[in-house]
Amino acid sequence: MTQTPFGETFRFNVWDDEAGDGLGFTLADPAASRLDLEVAAVERPQVLAFAPEVPNGGAMLVLAGGGYTQLMLGKEGVEVALWLNSLGYHAFVLVHRFPDAAGGPQAPVDDAGEAMRLIRVRAPGLGVDTGRVGVLGLSSGGHLAACLAAAYPDAWTAPASAAPAQSARPDALVVAYGPISTNAAGRAVVADKPPLEPAQKQALYEALQPDAALMADPPPAFIVYAASDPVVPVENGLRLQRAYLDRGGHAELHVFAEAPHGFALRTPDLPVGAWPTLCARWLEAVGV
Repeated sequence: MTQTPFGETFRFNVWDDEAGDGLGFTLADPAASRLDLEVAAVERPQVLAFAPEVPNGGAMLVLAGGGYTQLMLGKEGVEVALWLNSLGYHAFVLVHRFPDAAGGPQAPVDDAGEAMRLIRVRAPGLGVDTGRVGVLGLSSGGHLAACLAAAYPDAWTAPASAAPAQSARPDALVVAYGPISTNAAGRAVVADKPPLEPAQKQALYEALQPDAALMADPPPAFIVYAASDPVVPVENGLRLQRAYLDRGGHAELHVFAEAPHGFALRTPDLPVGAWPTLCARWLEAVGV
């Protein structure tokens, strides 16, 4: 397998479940440090797998943000995966397609669902319990993660899966500063907010609003936002928690007063820097 700058244990393509003979995506600046790499375009969705030194039997799919037009692969993908490895989790970073004219609005949702199924196919060989596979998403990746706990839109036609017997439902959901539904028409918090570009991105937010379409008996959720976030209003997190409460689900919501958008794991000196520790304790408590 061709060496990559990410340091993954192995990688595989999403839609043929084979190791990629090369990268299926383009980096914005290949010379950037590993934890600052960004994906500018995706030709073939892939999963980068990171194995822990001391496995705990669980796994997490990691979904980085980037506004569905790029991916903060280093900061919100690889860096998060390495943190999860330190907790004992196998971590799988998805490089998904963007909603555009080529793949349509549903492309990232289909990629994420298939990635979950393929992780479960590989789980026994990795010593992972198929009932302990969660998802963690940040920013737009938080919306995408929440989509896996919501009903798939009737208007979409799901592609054929290589592992139809496996479930795409996560066993735990971690959402950090994700735009759950305030990008949808009629639900925006910001007055006179124009439609997002490209049109397929706006169509995705219209078609799949996870708080409104949350599945029955949803997986337990850990939700973290900053009240001061100027990009993704905290109302998104409040909506997701309310939806959980309405359905009798378990949702732990943490709202920190001050933090920049995209805080990820990089604000250790602020109160929000405690969220990874809180999340780790929560994951242990819910048994994932």
